[in-house]
Amino acid sequence: MEMSREKLCASKADGSSDSAYHCSACHGDEEWGSTSRGRAKSRSLSASPALGSTKEFRRTRSLHGPCPVTTFGPKACMLQNPKTIMHIQDPASQRLTWNKPPKSVLVIKKIRDASLLQPFKELCMYLTEENNMIVYVEKKVLEDPAIANDENFGPVKKKFCTFREDYDDISNQIDFIICLGGDGTLLYASSLFQGSVPPVMAFHLGSLGFLTPFNFENFQSQVTQVIEGNAALVLRSRLKVKVVKEHREKSTVQNGIEENGVVSANLEKEVGKQIMQYQVLNEVVVDRGPSSYLSNVDVFLDGHLITTVQGDGVIVSTPTGSTAYAAAAGASMIHPNVPAIMITPICPHSLSFRPIVVPAGVELKIMLSPDARNTAWVSFDGRKRQEICHGDSISITTSCYPLPSICFRDPVSDWFESLAECLHWNVRKKQNNFAVEEEEF
Repeated sequence: MEMSREKLCASKADGSSDSAYHCSACHGDEEWGSTSRGRAKSRSLSASPALGSTKEFRRTRSLHGPCPVTTFGPKACMLQNPKTIMHIQDPASQRLTWNKPPKSVLVIKKIRDASLLQPFKELCMYLTEENNMIVYVEKKVLEDPAIANDENFGPVKKKFCTFREDYDDISNQIDFIICLGGDGTLLYASSLFQGSVPPVMAFHLGSLGFLTPFNFENFQSQVTQVIEGNAALVLRSRLKVKVVKEHREKSTVQNGIEENGVVSANLEKEVGKQIMQYQVLNEVVVDRGPSSYLSNVDVFLDGHLITTVQGDGVIVSTPTGSTAYAAAAGASMIHPNVPAIMITPICPHSLSFRPIVVPAGVELKIMLSPDARNTAWVSFDGRKRQEICHGDSISITTSCYPLPSICFRDPVSDWFESLAECLHWNVRKKQNNFAVEEEEF
């Protein structure tokens, strides 16, 4: 995506006019120009305006998904592959390396699970005493009576750095993350980092474990291998979601937190509007909530109305989320390395409404239909559930900050093993062969 100063100067010397575009998904509000051989070379796609519309929609995102972010947290990055074509990485080439040895680690433990107390203590003692690392843990984890009353664990606990969700920002202090629990711990880790995410190592100590490939039995050697930078990565794309709400007087902000639980740090105010942004790893779910009527929402793609959802709702998911709620609703399962966004209806009142896959980087917008009988509700990875009324909108596109998940073997093997072990994909009793050979004539 970046262009050298020499190429830009050479293009101007040819007398060509720069065709500027900006990729808001990859580079924020920066503008970029690209020309070649006297003809403007633009990577943005101009869509013809909708019938009766005077405003032209111009795509500002790459058709091949966001540019890969090669740095994760303060110190981690991905090894460059000289054979990479365009923006699509070969899954086998995604390897973890460190600019500097990692020193700080965030340990996330599943709350209210007594079976994880002993693995948590063993891991923390290994990180602090054997590796001399700075361990960050959430404050409410240390409030567990089994940890607070353990005298042997007291000296180790004093070395911890604690934080509180929605109050303390630790995004620039963590080198990598270790999760102890199920898939929910990985989703929680993603929610803590609204920008660049450090590499995540997830141990399977929960119920499903589709996203947690590591077993805890040999955690010392596995953690050491990751610290040394010898591990494969899978970049799990996330969704950047912007919720725009009409200002309503009943919504007041007290002590930094709104009535509906949304943190005011992620809330911007315009004239009569409130804007909230989220980074979502699995899916955005829009449903009819407690109403007995069908949901009635309009779905726009790059500014054009593509369909109206009449049913229980709609799921907009990443490839990682395709094996979660979307799979239960009848959608296909997509490998995390595929740059795509999936749109899956929930119990649609139409026989022909099938799940569809659209390219990563397009912008989806969901609004209540003008003639909708009731409001809708939206949740993000199962959290921050809130009501959507007439005049509100939900904008969704691919985030330029993926979650780098450390693999046990490699991205392909881990994914198919998870399909087989967790979802029993294509498991059936094998057909018997012929017991007696056919007679020769």
